[in-house]
Amino acid sequence: MAAESTSLALPVLPLDDEVVLPGMVVPLDLSDSEVRAAVEAAQAAAASAPGKPRVLLVPRIDGTYAGTGVLGTVEQVGRLADGDPGALIRGRGRVRIGAGTTGPGAALWVEGTRIEETVPEPLPGQVGELVTEYKALATAWLRKRGAWQVVDRVQAIDDVATLADNSGYSPFLTTEQKVALLETADPVARLKLATQQLRDHLAEQDVAESIAKDVQDGVDKQQREFLLRRQLEAVRKELRELNGENGKDSAEESDDYRARVEAADLPEKVREAALKEVDKLERSSDQSPEGSWIRTWLDTVLEMPWNERTDDSAAAYDIQGARAVLDAEHAGLEDVKERITEYLAVRKRRAERGLGVVGGRRGGAVLALVGPPGVGKTSLGESVAHAMGRKFVRVALGGVRDEAEIRGHRRTYVGALPGRIVRAVKEAGSMNPVVLLDEIDKVGSDFRGDPSAALLEVLDPAQNHTFRDHYLEVELDLSDVVFLATANVLEAVPEALADRMEIVRLDGYTEDEKVVIARDHLLPRQLERAGLAADEVDLDDGALRKLAGEYTREAGVRTLERSIARLLRKVAAQHELGERELPFTVTEGDLRGLVGRPHHVPESAQDPAERRTAVPGVATGLAVTGAGGDVLYVEASLADPETGAAGLTLTGQLGDVMKESAQIALSFLRSHGAELELPVADLKERGAHIHFPAGAVPKDGPSAGVTMTTALASLLSGRLVRTDVAMTGEVSLTGRVLPVGGVKQKLLAAHRAGITTVIIPKRNEPDLDDVPAEVLDGLDVHAVTDVRQVLELALAPATNGAAPEVPVAA
Repeated sequence: MAAESTSLALPVLPLDDEVVLPGMVVPLDLSDSEVRAAVEAAQAAAASAPGKPRVLLVPRIDGTYAGTGVLGTVEQVGRLADGDPGALIRGRGRVRIGAGTTGPGAALWVEGTRIEETVPEPLPGQVGELVTEYKALATAWLRKRGAWQVVDRVQAIDDVATLADNSGYSPFLTTEQKVALLETADPVARLKLATQQLRDHLAEQDVAESIAKDVQDGVDKQQREFLLRRQLEAVRKELRELNGENGKDSAEESDDYRARVEAADLPEKVREAALKEVDKLERSSDQSPEGSWIRTWLDTVLEMPWNERTDDSAAAYDIQGARAVLDAEHAGLEDVKERITEYLAVRKRRAERGLGVVGGRRGGAVLALVGPPGVGKTSLGESVAHAMGRKFVRVALGGVRDEAEIRGHRRTYVGALPGRIVRAVKEAGSMNPVVLLDEIDKVGSDFRGDPSAALLEVLDPAQNHTFRDHYLEVELDLSDVVFLATANVLEAVPEALADRMEIVRLDGYTEDEKVVIARDHLLPRQLERAGLAADEVDLDDGALRKLAGEYTREAGVRTLERSIARLLRKVAAQHELGERELPFTVTEGDLRGLVGRPHHVPESAQDPAERRTAVPGVATGLAVTGAGGDVLYVEASLADPETGAAGLTLTGQLGDVMKESAQIALSFLRSHGAELELPVADLKERGAHIHFPAGAVPKDGPSAGVTMTTALASLLSGRLVRTDVAMTGEVSLTGRVLPVGGVKQKLLAAHRAGITTVIIPKRNEPDLDDVPAEVLDGLDVHAVTDVRQVLELALAPATNGAAPEVPVAA
């Protein structure tokens, strides 16, 4: 309960950011002009009135006066402990501040109303419990501070208002909290507020003490551990000296790593990362697995050739000399040789003009060698490195399914390792090697990620100068690396990845090139492997040509090399058995006795009655597979009109595009059969069957359109398809022959198969520029625009006698 009495006129003594509660006795410095003015005004007023001088203590927060002040009496004026003049003032009670008034002296005078505070006696139960709780909390806080004398004084206070105002002495209360206590007139409410403030402070103090205790315990533990480790190091040192060992302890090891990092020629950012890891190593214990992870990481970083670069050899800047190296080690492959020569020429000019580094990027290259197996894509990478005088590293990507194989594992995993790119650079020992990414089209993907996506940054010249491996987690400059990727089928390489590489196609070798390769490269290598000297066994050009033409039929030379190896093993075995004298020269006539009969006799060399095109309805087409170009036969027949249903039947595991080409061929002949003098009634009444042999091999694409049209026309007209003619091209419903791809590979395949006449679309005529001259010299190439021209060229003249019997499907 609170009751107000009469008004008072008092001089104001402002307290900046301080609060005095009733019952408190505080010393104030009279050197402050406002304090001195208020005390002098109070003394002047007290001279004419009984009692001690009275002032109004008002908190002033940020220049704003509080609405409630404290009536204070000046108990004594003298000097403070530091010798400055001061006054001792005791707070007597709360005063509600009113309007300003006048009074003696220079102080500000205001009118105020005294607030009298009363609490009913005896105390209610809840108030008594509150008093007990406050005393208990205050006692606990004072005991922690060691203020035992104050504990007795607090315990002796029974008045609720006095007990609540006693918290004004608490140093942990903020000015705002003390103002809240001052402005709370109800003693019980004020005691509740003081109790809550004290309770919150004790809770915060308990948390702080708990944290301090944990910190201290940790420090003590580290100190004990440090002391014990030093003792353990001393014991180990004594044992090593006693046993004559020279090993290093953990401290010496960490010091050794720090010295190695500081002595190594590392980029600045890499050095900073390495020193941080050394700091961690020094703080880790011997038993911690983190120590071994850090050591492995540091070993990897220190082994990386960060600033090591192979100086390009004089041959690399001697463009003619570099080209001579490529020509000496590989026959043919003119396209890729020209591209490497261009790269070396540009690099030479950049070096001469001081443009080795432009925009943080060096002059690396990213090439993709696409071609069938056995054409020398992998060995070409070694030749490029040899020509440039650089280190060569091969990275096999066939069957890789884990993204971490490319970008490395996170170090959080046990057994983490850097990716294959980082390992390749480390293995090369320089930052500018030639890296061969072998079989990039065989990369797979599963739940572990997509490695081809991880290769996007590696093979992008605009990004790979800041490549980050997950294991290293520092930038690695790959912009000076020459990347050579190999693939058999470009369609199997993701589009985004293929877009980052310059595509160089290797379409296979001609027969003449195979003979040169066999004589200059394959034969010497296989002689050495068979334990034969170069002057003991020789193969003449005729034998090599027959091996390449009739015993093998491939775009590359792998099977040819196996045939030569088999032949030399046979000669070596016969010599050991006493059946053959050395030296021995293998001729064309000796091949059958040594390696058996030929497997690929040209169609033109077959007996006319045994040729596939010996009956109407069979035409020779050209196709491209993963193994290069190939010859493809198309067979057609008509069903018995009494038993077979009308329509079209297709066999040979054909794709949707090839099925549509067959439908187009059939539709064209049905609609234009009359002008072609074909019995189109047979197509309407009898079902047609088109078959592609080698049915286990999937086939697709539109380039067999003219071949199927020719086969059906041959079937209906009874005219044979010429044995020496092969064709390729897409056919439209109007009979137009549309362009197709892979012309060079198809012409090489036709040349290998003994074909002499080839029909191609007119719009593919510019592709003949890529075909070797010796192949064109052996082929009669016809560029056509209409299927009628194809039929005129491909079909043999009609016989004078009866037309051959049309094949009928069973």
